[in-house]
Amino acid sequence: MSPDRLYPDDPAEAFDRPPVEFDDREGRPVTIQRYDGSEDGFESLVEMYVAFDPEDRAQGIPPTGEQQVRDWLDHILTDDCVNVVAVLEDGRRIGHATLVPDVPESRRDAGDGSEAYELAIFVLAAYQGAGIGTRLIRALLGAGQESELERVWLTVERWNHPAVALYKKVGFETSRTESFELEMSLRLR
Repeated sequence: MSPDRLYPDDPAEAFDRPPVEFDDREGRPVTIQRYDGSEDGFESLVEMYVAFDPEDRAQGIPPTGEQQVRDWLDHILTDDCVNVVAVLEDGRRIGHATLVPDVPESRRDAGDGSEAYELAIFVLAAYQGAGIGTRLIRALLGAGQESELERVWLTVERWNHPAVALYKKVGFETSRTESFELEMSLRLR
């Protein structure tokens, strides 16, 4: 954890834990669930990220190219990360959110959940603006609470006003503003 990263004193509200089922603003049934580790689930995420619009990439992620996507997913779809996916009725993954620990598992403290986790979220462009991102983040934070994580942070480009508004709506507070990115944080417990 960055020693100078600031977190709110008070914990956020309790978030719904996955699975969460709802109809998005377009009337499409969506389920937010924990990543299940299945081969079909992995391949569906690879397909989603290969189709990801390059304009929607930020800070170099998701990577471009199928092999780079596979390597990246191998790195974040592990037991020390928390992963949830947005799934349509036909099984296609249209969104993914992850909490990745600041430090590798081998260097973490006693496992009391006090280390910080970085949040990243991705929703395919055709499904943005339909409420899926909000539900995806809320379910991810619920999974984080269920896993007894304490601190979450993220960075977002300051001109990405829809994302900043979403993070604030969910309970994130701005903690640093020194660069072209905002750093935002939230305390889960």
